[in-house]
Amino acid sequence: MAFSATDVKNLREMTGVGMMDCKKALVATDGDMDKAVEWLREKGMAASVKKAGRVAAEGMAYAAVIDGVGVVVEVNAETDFVGKNEKFVDFVKGVAATAAKENPADLDALMECKYNGTDLTVTQQQQEMVLVIGENIKVRRFARYAEGVSVPYVHAGGKIGVLVNLETGLAPEQVADLGKNIAMQIAALNPRFWDKSQVTQAVLDEEKKVMLAQMENDPKMAGKPEQVREKIVMGKLNKFYAENCLLQQDSVRADVFEGTVEAYIAHVAKELGGAITFKNAVRFEKGEGIEKKQENFADEIASLVKG
Repeated sequence: MAFSATDVKNLREMTGVGMMDCKKALVATDGDMDKAVEWLREKGMAASVKKAGRVAAEGMAYAAVIDGVGVVVEVNAETDFVGKNEKFVDFVKGVAATAAKENPADLDALMECKYNGTDLTVTQQQQEMVLVIGENIKVRRFARYAEGVSVPYVHAGGKIGVLVNLETGLAPEQVADLGKNIAMQIAALNPRFWDKSQVTQAVLDEEKKVMLAQMENDPKMAGKPEQVREKIVMGKLNKFYAENCLLQQDSVRADVFEGTVEAYIAHVAKELGGAITFKNAVRFEKGEGIEKKQENFADEIASLVKG
């Protein structure tokens, strides 16, 4: 029986075992998924298979700079309680250290790397954590910056992890406060774009369309000449930038600087006598986009009675 790359991926999701071992299992069992799971369990690789199907939407987002490399990771667990477990937190930090050191190309590559300080792969260490803690645990995503100066920020004990990357000739400690304040801004407001230059024409056209339609439906605005309405739309677009683009937003740290984020960066650069450019950032919020299973015990009991 032939099998596809999707089968390998599905087997990995079911068992938490690495891609290469999943492929070996499917080859050995002629593509039979159930037999492949059994094969992996017999080899001692999938002892945690029963837990692998559970929804893991809690856990921790974590950001750090390790040996000059900025890294941010999200590792999921099933309950918020486990997200605060010391062993789980140490595992997350170990994943971050591995990503920083090994420079994996993607998540699959990270899972095959040797987990920091051990002879086990990240996948194997993850399986160990599942057995020790008793919940499904899953490394979900990571990002890293090896160039420039990175500044990490972790909000609310791991609810949100942000990594800001700056280009500057200044020392990391000189721009640490600036970077942290920008990261706090990103954590709080989650801007759609970093800069107004990233806003596509398609997005602008859609916004203009909505604004013009709103004016058509407003008795006070509908009778105004088209040129006047176009002028009003341009003014509203500036407000759109200020609400949706990081560098054009007003700084949330008004106690530190009153003005936009880009003006704040320019102000700090001038004060320190060096150039500072915001290059990029990553914001991970734990469980973001994961559909949590809603338990409805009344429905469950009703279905059992019907059965």
